[in-house]
Amino acid sequence: MSKFPFAQSGNSAEVLDRIIDAYGFGSKLALADHFKMASSSLSGRYRRDNFPADMVVQCCAETGVSLEWLATGQGKKFDDEQLDIMKFPKKKLVDGQLYNSGFVMFDKVFFKAGNPLPSDPICVQDEKAQYILDQKFAEVFDGEWLINVEGKSSIRTLTRIPVKKVRVSGVGMAFDCGLEDIEIIGRVVMTITNA
Repeated sequence: MSKFPFAQSGNSAEVLDRIIDAYGFGSKLALADHFKMASSSLSGRYRRDNFPADMVVQCCAETGVSLEWLATGQGKKFDDEQLDIMKFPKKKLVDGQLYNSGFVMFDKVFFKAGNPLPSDPICVQDEKAQYILDQKFAEVFDGEWLINVEGKSSIRTLTRIPVKKVRVSGVGMAFDCGLEDIEIIGRVVMTITNA
């Protein structure tokens, strides 16, 4: 448990509001019901500036919320709270060449629920859109992919055809080739376009 500066004097209403937030209640009445107290008693606690230690301790025990956050409003709400943010490399695709362009931060909530997150993601930006790709894949299947054909990279649509071949389309003329004739860099898992 961490140490933090604490002064009991202050606005008890802010602490009580954080208790409501920690439980996820929508009203003060729900908080009063949970603590089995009359709504007038809770109203009195809001008006007096006495630190509601009994409620803070019970809330910490029942919700796992951080004591520092609950008592002072500082720090993380939960000690073991992890951000759902991914950081991965960004590349710009210019004239068929990939250039490093820093990193992007991406919230995991934008990925389709139920689908696994990309295990080796990169972001590739061209003049039309930004593509989130997964460079780790077990098999090539129909869809959009970042490929390299004779030293030029591009986002293309691949369609599997019999005997380890693919139809490459999307930019210029479509053509058929063997999987070994092209370098497959990554599978497009998301496309972000500007309106």
